[in-house]
Amino acid sequence: MKVICVDDEKLILELTVSLCRDISLVEDVRGFSSATEALDYIEKNRVDAALLDIDMPDMNGIKLATAIKGVSPDTSVIFLTGYSQYAVDAFSVRATGYLLKPIDKEALKKELEYANSKAKDSFTNTRKSHVVVQTFGNFDVFVDGKMVNFSRSKAKELLAYLIDKRGSSQTRTDIFAVLWEEGIYDRSKQKQLDVMIRSLRDTLNEYGISDILSVEKGALRICPEKIDCDMYRFMEGDVAAINSYRGEYMSSYYWAEITEGYITRRIEEKI
Repeated sequence: MKVICVDDEKLILELTVSLCRDISLVEDVRGFSSATEALDYIEKNRVDAALLDIDMPDMNGIKLATAIKGVSPDTSVIFLTGYSQYAVDAFSVRATGYLLKPIDKEALKKELEYANSKAKDSFTNTRKSHVVVQTFGNFDVFVDGKMVNFSRSKAKELLAYLIDKRGSSQTRTDIFAVLWEEGIYDRSKQKQLDVMIRSLRDTLNEYGISDILSVEKGALRICPEKIDCDMYRFMEGDVAAINSYRGEYMSSYYWAEITEGYITRRIEEKI
């Protein structure tokens, strides 16, 4: 792992760097007494973990962590501080770990091992399926890195809605009530919905991923185990997925606000 340590107290900084050098998992460690210098370094270099003091004069650790996540979302943040009252604020910026000073080598080792294991899990998870679904920000689907193009926007929204439901079966009536908020589910609308479903199935067939959709007894459901979705990994506590969230979920669809609100609450509750 490539690690940086940031602390305005020189002796503590030197001690933290020394502890890191004694941990075999750490292949490179650099110390900074200035938060701005540390941020400048991380903007130009890959850093796996940042060990940050919280109470610093030029930029406190919470603000520095926020800035780091902005330029390097995959960098794990571990706070090192002598003040336990900062714990709540620390996890509000999606910290991976939190240690009270004086730092114990074994405790630090465990935190770094945890950060490393979560990074590896994320690396594996993002490659467990050739179907990758992006829900944070705009909704898009990729097959082997190629974006799926939908012939009908409503068919794309239908897939988005099924993914939002995370594998639960949805009847045609349920789907219509959400996708056509103020419509009346009469015969013409039933035919319109049938066209959208056929369009969706045709698109999935075209890209060779028809197996991600299950249609049984008039109900539709997505098969979560056959896709890699950022929201699903977020719900499982995946650090990289949590760090990639920027406050927007399926931003094109009004009905996604319910899940967006739930995600926001999860973050506020310090996942």
